[in-house]
Amino acid sequence: MRCSLLSLLASFALMAQPPARIVSPEVHADRTVTFRLRAPNAEKVEVRREGLATGLALTKDERGIWSGTSEAWEPDIYGYSFMVDGAGVMDSVNPMMKPNLLNPQSAVQIPGDNPWDVRDVPHGTVHHHFYRSTVVGDDRDFYVYTPPGYDGHAKKPYPMMFLLHGYSDDASGWTSVGRANIILDNLIAAGKAKPMVIVMTLGYGAPEILNPTANSFRDPALMKRNYDNFRDAALKEVLPAVEKAYNVSKDRTQRAIAGLSMGGAESLYVGLNNIDTFAWVGAFSAGGSSPDNDATYPGLAEKAKKLKLLWIACGTEDRLIEPNRQFVEWLKSKDIKHTWVETSGAHTWMVWRRNLATLASMLFQDKS
Repeated sequence: MRCSLLSLLASFALMAQPPARIVSPEVHADRTVTFRLRAPNAEKVEVRREGLATGLALTKDERGIWSGTSEAWEPDIYGYSFMVDGAGVMDSVNPMMKPNLLNPQSAVQIPGDNPWDVRDVPHGTVHHHFYRSTVVGDDRDFYVYTPPGYDGHAKKPYPMMFLLHGYSDDASGWTSVGRANIILDNLIAAGKAKPMVIVMTLGYGAPEILNPTANSFRDPALMKRNYDNFRDAALKEVLPAVEKAYNVSKDRTQRAIAGLSMGGAESLYVGLNNIDTFAWVGAFSAGGSSPDNDATYPGLAEKAKKLKLLWIACGTEDRLIEPNRQFVEWLKSKDIKHTWVETSGAHTWMVWRRNLATLASMLFQDKS
């Protein structure tokens, strides 16, 4: 009887033990990645990775753990999620995330020698600010990057760039996913970019645009309200707060605005209609602009002569490549000087991080 009781207690002890911890993702020396997920009751599991049209099918072992190994990936940071019987789930054992207001993902980094890889160089500081917007009528935030060695009392104020996120990102998008602060740290250390202050503010002038059940981009009135309120919040609330708290230049030739996707459209809308405030304008995979460029940018042909740089880029596999090409053709028809760059890639952060690294190295250089 005693042996039976001991055996029973041992069985209960084994049952009470948590399952062995799995490792996912596991990055190998050959740049392949193994993913694992414990889902014993699932019938089909695959990995969906940012920038890939097809998923990676996983197989299940006798323990109920699904696993699979990718092909070799280029050094970069990739968002991914598991599709479990058609439902997207994050990798619960991976602390690295790609935050997003509508579609957060897990993330994996393939080490390499990219501008967004942390290096042994002096680092700047990212500051987080909160304020009440009377323009939009809500509480919101913005981030400010100050470069290494920033001196709030320096005689010469710092150039400044507004850097705008895309649809469904939040104000932290360019630091948490885009690694803008790391990119600038590395460029500045290498002498490839001017030390500058970067302002990253929330891009929703009409927060209701984030309704996932509505096709907000098909509502012209909503889109205009979103852009107009964003412009007013940025220029009348955020900009004065930054000017008060930081040693930034008020000279238009020392100010830039750039952004990705929705933020690219906002950078064009705000920048090209406020050339007395911004002399440098950049747009990455811009999307959501009105197709009526003459009405959106009245008198631009004459005003654009004061621009230092109008830089527009898009990936050739991006669904927004044609609207961007059409906008560029309109610029050509008006004889507006610009730089148009087509790169490989889709509508992903892998494209936009490279866009920022390229543009940042051009800003505030002598373009007279």
